[in-house]
Amino acid sequence: MRRFSKAGAKVCSRFSKNNNCFQIFLRGTHSSVLSDLRLSLPERILSILFTKYPTMRFLLFWVLLTVSQISLISQTTYLHCGRVLPMTDTREQTNVTIVVENNRIARIEPGYLTPPPGVTAVDLKSKTVLPGLIDCHVHLEWEQSRSSYTERYTLNDTESAIRAVVYAERTLRAGFTTVRDLGGRGANIALRNAVNQGWVPGPRILTAGRVLSITGGHGDTSTGSREDLFDPPPGFEVGIADGPDACRAAVRHQVKRGADLIKVAATGGVLSMARDGRLPHYAEDELQTIVRTAADLGVSVAAHAHGDEGIRRAAVAGVASIEHGTFMSDETLLILKNKGTWYVPTLTAGWAVSDSAQFAPGFFPEVVREKAMGIGPKITETLGRAYKHGVKIAFGTDAGVFPHGKNNLEFQFMANAGMKPWDILLSATVNAAELMGMQGKVGTLGSGSFADIIAVDGNPLTDIRALERVVFVMKNGAVFSDER
Repeated sequence: MRRFSKAGAKVCSRFSKNNNCFQIFLRGTHSSVLSDLRLSLPERILSILFTKYPTMRFLLFWVLLTVSQISLISQTTYLHCGRVLPMTDTREQTNVTIVVENNRIARIEPGYLTPPPGVTAVDLKSKTVLPGLIDCHVHLEWEQSRSSYTERYTLNDTESAIRAVVYAERTLRAGFTTVRDLGGRGANIALRNAVNQGWVPGPRILTAGRVLSITGGHGDTSTGSREDLFDPPPGFEVGIADGPDACRAAVRHQVKRGADLIKVAATGGVLSMARDGRLPHYAEDELQTIVRTAADLGVSVAAHAHGDEGIRRAAVAGVASIEHGTFMSDETLLILKNKGTWYVPTLTAGWAVSDSAQFAPGFFPEVVREKAMGIGPKITETLGRAYKHGVKIAFGTDAGVFPHGKNNLEFQFMANAGMKPWDILLSATVNAAELMGMQGKVGTLGSGSFADIIAVDGNPLTDIRALERVVFVMKNGAVFSDER
């Protein structure tokens, strides 16, 4: 009888761990249950019925057991795949079945298995199947436009959050099932939570919350504005931090708010109103404080950095990744290689701002236009050198600088820089998962990993632009998009 009750407990827990009705079933007819004033009237009636008719408890058990079995079947999916790139080795597999149970990959079997009754089979025999793609650098709260520089005054946080939901869905539809959001106004944390709760569709998100910046630096959105509009001036609560003590407080505050990692602007930037995009912004002691404080709190640091000296300082301080790295020297590239620092190049954003500066008069304020000229070609050249030096490369686009959902354009830009297709695929799967500390969970197709699976038309090993033709997206075991 005791074993039977334990089995019932396992079944009940599948439906509701907090439902008092099932708690009554598990706890039986103990007087404390009957006298518990927290129970509603229907729950008390059930208590009395279970007391008078004990067999009802076992009848309920069998009902729950039957429903549980039906539920298990309905959460199993067979994917019949013509070509699979599991990213666990350099071999592609053909004519296999990926068995998905709940939100995980159970196994990959040779041949096209016949699904049992009630199990859905998805025909991907003419497609190439890969792990869900990972973008290590996005900004889901905003999208660059001619109005971007006035929206900081006209758009409220609620509107920013609603717009972010749209951008998150576009990103997932493009085949990116996991992203690193590297800075916004704070709605990115709420967006991550909403996606995790299943309230809105979107990729799995690790977010930095607000970017850390010096006063007047790349993350200081008050730069270029009337000073009386920001009185008192922004402080560490919104990421503006000068000196080691303020840097320490800023890191702690972002982690308190729910940030998964820290983003620091180690140099100037292109799109901010600051006049220079290359000069170093944080001193060595400030960067070291940021990295050490983040490590104490169990999070990593991503460094926005364009100029060589700022990149060098950030790498020496121990950041996990350098974002952009536009004007990086060979000497600094070797520092990244020796320290194992990841490089996230964001080529699409570089080309987007270069093109807008050159071909769209008035798109940027003049101070921004001057910085944006030539960024795309320069980042491409830097990535080519980093690849030859053997620097670790993770995929990142800086989506938001260009339209969300166009993240896939990065693959061709990386090929133009000289990267081979297999290495490009690694950057957006295995490498990106390692940078994010999620290896074994995402980035590969193997037993026990999350069922984040996409399918494309064509073979990206021979045509990298096949990754622009995503026709099927499964995230966490649920089919989100099917355009076969």
